[in-house]
Amino acid sequence: MADAEEAQLLDTAAQVAERARSAGADVAEVLARTSRDLSVKVRLGAPELVEEAGSSAVGLRVVREGRSATTSTSDLSPDGLSRLIEDALEMAELAEPDPISDLPDPADRVVDPPSLDLYDPSLETFDGAEARALALEAEDAARGLDPRITNSNGATVSRTVGTMALATGDGFAQAYRNSYLSLVVQPLADDADGKKRVGFHWDARRHREALASPADVGQEAARRTLAKLGADKIPTCELPVVFSPDAGRALLALLCSCVGGAAVYKRQSYLADLEAEPIADERVHIVDDALLPRGPASRPFDGEGLPSRRTEVVSGGVLKTFLLDTYSARKLSRASTGSASRGVGSRPSPGATNFHLLPGDADPESMVKELERGLYVTSMMGFGFNAVTGDFSRGAEGFLIENGEKTQPVGEITISLGFTDLWRRIDALGDDLDPKTGLATPTFRVSRMTVAGT
Repeated sequence: MADAEEAQLLDTAAQVAERARSAGADVAEVLARTSRDLSVKVRLGAPELVEEAGSSAVGLRVVREGRSATTSTSDLSPDGLSRLIEDALEMAELAEPDPISDLPDPADRVVDPPSLDLYDPSLETFDGAEARALALEAEDAARGLDPRITNSNGATVSRTVGTMALATGDGFAQAYRNSYLSLVVQPLADDADGKKRVGFHWDARRHREALASPADVGQEAARRTLAKLGADKIPTCELPVVFSPDAGRALLALLCSCVGGAAVYKRQSYLADLEAEPIADERVHIVDDALLPRGPASRPFDGEGLPSRRTEVVSGGVLKTFLLDTYSARKLSRASTGSASRGVGSRPSPGATNFHLLPGDADPESMVKELERGLYVTSMMGFGFNAVTGDFSRGAEGFLIENGEKTQPVGEITISLGFTDLWRRIDALGDDLDPKTGLATPTFRVSRMTVAGT
């Protein structure tokens, strides 16, 4: 049963949708959200920032004679909602007709949304004092691990709880609650050449009890910072490259941007003509799973009220489908994959939820030990990716691998390889997938890439 907040938000959304239809909209869709956010940062043992805010907003999408418009407001008073409806209908009059901009068929919308355990009620009372205590414990653990940790960019704890409701003028009305708690620690160390080396570690979960201990997060952040001491370039060469989960996530994000329906119908993706074709090694399986219990991007229905699902995007290296909302699906003469994402003030667009490269059975350490010489990448930076051609080149840092061991820290290098080859050259997948983020990979290895250094 919906609690009082859900019921009130649903009632507001349903009333706005019905009023918009009564005012002349052929169809109306209302997204309403509430959010209560807290962020506390400490640095060098003292509070540096405390922010707490609550917000409520309503977004309205209308279609009238084939013309659509979307607008939003944070003024939920009767007058504010009346202006919202008036503005949406006026904007629709000015829009160009688009025969496929209609809402989904009502019969396709979710009827009985699943419970995915996305909400931790204990986070409703999680306050600034508790957040500060967690942040202080984490930073103290980082600073106390080794005397070479000489400074800190701080530790930050963030919490959000909220409710999302979606209603249409044809009787659909559903809502769900969600919560999220995160902790990040950023220690600093002084290198021999005077450079400041900054590392970090973090954790984030839907439920407070699942969050890693502050001491563990802080100590791991310190270890990652210390491991960067002495980092230097290496000569330009070709090497096998092992990507840590953090670095792998950055690669997966780029691939994700190429499987969205909008990028495909606009011809802005190198994958546009490769559906049903091998685009990766046969070990590669990539899913978009909106039904993952406690998943960071899970949801019981998409931004248009269609049922959430688990979609196989890549299976055995073969591109199986794109991620589609209703509009992009119609553009491509397909059916939606339940992948509509929507902000309160924006129209729906295709988007990923829990977009994961599934784990293999390799031990991450063995993937390093098998290499006589290689590169272990811990992070990447820069924007060197062309989604249309698949060309990839990015700054990176990590460790040189020699005789099966991580040795010299490496920085100020660039790794490059076209995406058409990068995913096909994966020759090992680790068993260490941690689904704490919507985009996630295990450790994986690419058999050969160009590494540009000195």
